[in-house]
Amino acid sequence: MFQSRLQQLDNQSLTRRLHPLSSATGPTIQLAGRSVILLASNDYLGLATHPAVIQAAIQATERYGTGAGASRLVCGTLPPHAELEQALAAFKQTPSALVYGSGYLANLGVIPSLIARGGLIFADRLCHASLIDGARLSRADLRVYRHRDLNHLESLLKRTNQKRPTLIVTDGLFSMDGDLAPLPDLATLAERFSATLYVDDAHGTGVMGPSGRGTLEHFGVEDRIPFHMGTLGKALGSSGAYLAGPADMIQYLVNTSRPFMFTTAPPPASAAAACAALTVLQQDPTRRARLWRNRDHLFTGLTRLGFRLTDSTSPILPILIGQAEKALAFAEQLLAHGVYAPAIRPPTVPDGSSRIRVTITAEHSPEQIDFALSTFERAGQSAGLL
Repeated sequence: MFQSRLQQLDNQSLTRRLHPLSSATGPTIQLAGRSVILLASNDYLGLATHPAVIQAAIQATERYGTGAGASRLVCGTLPPHAELEQALAAFKQTPSALVYGSGYLANLGVIPSLIARGGLIFADRLCHASLIDGARLSRADLRVYRHRDLNHLESLLKRTNQKRPTLIVTDGLFSMDGDLAPLPDLATLAERFSATLYVDDAHGTGVMGPSGRGTLEHFGVEDRIPFHMGTLGKALGSSGAYLAGPADMIQYLVNTSRPFMFTTAPPPASAAAACAALTVLQQDPTRRARLWRNRDHLFTGLTRLGFRLTDSTSPILPILIGQAEKALAFAEQLLAHGVYAPAIRPPTVPDGSSRIRVTITAEHSPEQIDFALSTFERAGQSAGLL
């Protein structure tokens, strides 16, 4: 049974396989015995290998062990968890915060605590899978609006009973397209139709906004959206996620959010590492400056070469290919020439929109970017894209 299903996926160029690395994630990696430039990581600020972040994880492990041993509500709440939640609340300028084991768990846990059967959820068509799964788990009615299409969302909202509990969910920074949700206008629609706006800022945290607080800070709407979700495993170089907001909401989630209540607490090392990364983020703004400088360097080069990019305004620079087979062939050419940037295919992206999702970090050197651009040019010519 499984073999036939795998064959069907293979016939559509949709099979996947793991690519084990033999090095830490960085601007270059060891893959299959070779050193190649990595342009696929979400470690935007290079904090996963920062000495202070590593040292914090080591010290927490030596003091508290490798695992928390239980859920947070039993005996799994350790000092690194409390310190991280205090640091997140201060960073996000909210009264309180709650840490989850992953962004997926956070969305599965928060959304059903905000709305239930009888309610109504409107989701952007390109929302992350965890937002859609969280919406389905809530048992509220789910409606999908066209990507960033405010007119479509407004028309759907007008046809609803405003007495029904209503939730609008969206990514802040869309992970596969690199574009931003129109948060000010979404907040206005939410206020106008008495809805609640829930923003997954996984890829915006640490990257967007003058202080790196995310897309809400970028658009100046932090005061209009009372709670903020983000992750710790991307720009903050660790693992896990958070929900920052009012103290009574956080306490409510502690008592109702099943993925928080019934999951072993995150390892103390990851909590301590994320806390250290927050400190580095706030004390060293040059990392974010390098990230954006590198982003502009790569974006300008890819555009000049003639690649078709999405409307990205972030360090995520997807090159649109179309067919999954062509995207795979292009990725193979890139790897053959020394750059690892795998093909992204359905169901991660819609049919007919397979792509190479290129990401840049603060740690890439100008020379590495220039080498990558020359590789993209050669691979693009070999694959018939240029």
